[in-house]
Amino acid sequence: MAAAPPRPAPRAGREAPGREIVRAAMAAAGGEQQQQMLTQRLKAAVHYTVGCLCQEVEEDKDVQFSKQSIAAISEITFRQCEIFAKDLEMFARHAKRTTVTTEDVKLLARRSSSLLKYITQKSEELASSNMEQKEKKRKKSSAAKGERTPGEQEAAMTENEDSNMA
Repeated sequence: MAAAPPRPAPRAGREAPGREIVRAAMAAAGGEQQQQMLTQRLKAAVHYTVGCLCQEVEEDKDVQFSKQSIAAISEITFRQCEIFAKDLEMFARHAKRTTVTTEDVKLLARRSSSLLKYITQKSEELASSNMEQKEKKRKKSSAAKGERTPGEQEAAMTENEDSNMA
């Protein structure tokens, strides 16, 4: 049997095609492991939060929760959050957007009137707070530039007219 001819060495700066595939697969596996770790951390955080909430209920209502019931509530909560996240993505995609908005969240909460009312209220509070912050920034920037806002311009014109009449 004749020995196979030696492969040409890859050019500088280029890897052999097989190595590119292996490197990509390893990167994907590393990303997959990282995703699994993040999912486990998130599940642990949900479990901890459910445990804290159950302790509060135990104190208020004088009832006891077993570890199994807390674990079951945690698992159901996590699965429901996954479903909510997928639904929100689909609502945004249906509207041809890549960003989930408060309108998507309201649509998700439409079956629970109390939750929808709460979300709507908080959304309005955030919107008014954002408007106030934008107005403050606008006033600061116009004051720094020596400009006047429309209301200030009108007040200045009224003062000038009053001084001219006197």
